[in-house]
Amino acid sequence: EVQLVESGGGLVQAGGSLRLSCAASGITHADYAIGWFRQAPGKERESISCVSNNGRHSYYTNSVKGRFTVTSDNAKNTVYLQMNSLKPEDTALYYCAANLMRRRCQPGAPQHEYAYWGQGTQVTVST
Repeated sequence: EVQLVESGGGLVQAGGSLRLSCAASGITHADYAIGWFRQAPGKERESISCVSNNGRHSYYTNSVKGRFTVTSDNAKNTVYLQMNSLKPEDTALYYCAANLMRRRCQPGAPQHEYAYWGQGTQVTVST
């Protein structure tokens, strides 16, 4: 059974930091790209970052570029999203997902390429 489990969310003040984790089982990150997404209340789910299967390539949407960093530890089959300088507009449910069609990230890749999704972890940034 394939599972992606996010953790590390919580409540933080603006300007603070959080590190999200995405632990995979049943699949090997070394074979697939992993993406991070978020969905705020009343908004569509958006892609914010992605890391390639070997951890060497990544991309970020403009709103998080320079503040968020995605890394991967293939030995632990886990991907991390370090979030710094958090803003209230970063408040959302954050998901990781595995793209079984790609090893390298493709900005704008359709979400239907991501076959497996975690349950999400809530990030709330207060003013």
